[in-house]
Amino acid sequence: MSQEGQADAPRSAAQDIPSWLLEPEHYEPARDRDGFIGKSMLSITGVLASFRLDDGRANRFSPSAPAKLIVGLGIILLASLSRNYFFVLVLLAALLVRACVLPARALKRVAAVSAGAAGLTFLIMLPAVFIGQSQSALLVATKVLVSVGCALTVAQTTPYNELTAALRVFHVPNLFILTIDLALKNIVRLGDIALEVLTALRLRSVGRSRDKRSSIGGVGGVVFLKTNEAAQTTYDAMCCRGFEGDYPTPPARPWRAVDAAWFAALAAAVVLFAFLQGAVS
Repeated sequence: MSQEGQADAPRSAAQDIPSWLLEPEHYEPARDRDGFIGKSMLSITGVLASFRLDDGRANRFSPSAPAKLIVGLGIILLASLSRNYFFVLVLLAALLVRACVLPARALKRVAAVSAGAAGLTFLIMLPAVFIGQSQSALLVATKVLVSVGCALTVAQTTPYNELTAALRVFHVPNLFILTIDLALKNIVRLGDIALEVLTALRLRSVGRSRDKRSSIGGVGGVVFLKTNEAAQTTYDAMCCRGFEGDYPTPPARPWRAVDAAWFAALAAAVVLFAFLQGAVS
């Protein structure tokens, strides 16, 4: 082949390339806001933060975990059965005194959730004012405020492992304690997985999506698959270890000397409840 033929070969190959492939591309994706993903991540982070709140550790004046459960359930029961508004206010005052020594984050969560529950209850009971039961809305709302605040105070000031271990004192079945422990651990784990998937979705999103909420279905699908995988792994581990229904948990913290003071306060509340209920009757 001559030199002219060799020079014409590359030219013919270049002429075979379509013209649109030789044109430069300037792709600029449309700007879009990812507020939906951001709000979803903030919601999941808030739930995980409530599970990981460890500022409210026990101090020298805090009772043991079993004593907290007994006193907390007793206060909730007394508040629910009381028909005297003054007694409910006494319980509320005692709860506020206890809340004064809570850590900042725990106090913020207890106050926000309790006030929200009490406000919603007041709105639901508000029609009772028009049928002559003007005090019912305020009484029931205050009861809800005391009950929710007491339950959250116990939860925010006691690690979850101590709460589940304290259930052994009340002879709760081992399988029930195992279910609670696995649920708490997997909620945190699956929350981390959901955050990772949402982060990947935010980083890989290009252009404008007109149906942003459809992406949450993919996130939910990934979390569901991970849940199935975790359940199968737990089942296989229990089979390999010969699980027979006995779930050994760490022993609950021994009864402390300060528990006597808390039980005395609960006894005083019972006496006041009986006296005021008799006065109402």
